Amino acid sequence: MYWTLELAGYLEEAPWPATKEELIDYAIRSGALTEVIDNLEELEEDGELYESIEDIWPDYPRHEDFFFNEDEY
Repeated sequence: MYWTLELAGYLEEAPWPATKEELIDYAIRSGALTEVIDNLEELEEDGELYESIEDIWPDYPRHEDFFFNEDEY
């Protein structure tokens, strides 16, 4: 399983918290790339609720990870 910002972007509007099955259903209905669905299918089958993309991809860059001053733009 691998994630990129582009792939994770397909889950930004997902109905969090969600189960693996709900996320796969959302990805299919929203027209996500096949790689997104493949990554979601690789998640463990434990019925766990995922609260956000960080639960799936712990290294997901947060807004504060980017070093720029929004006031300048």
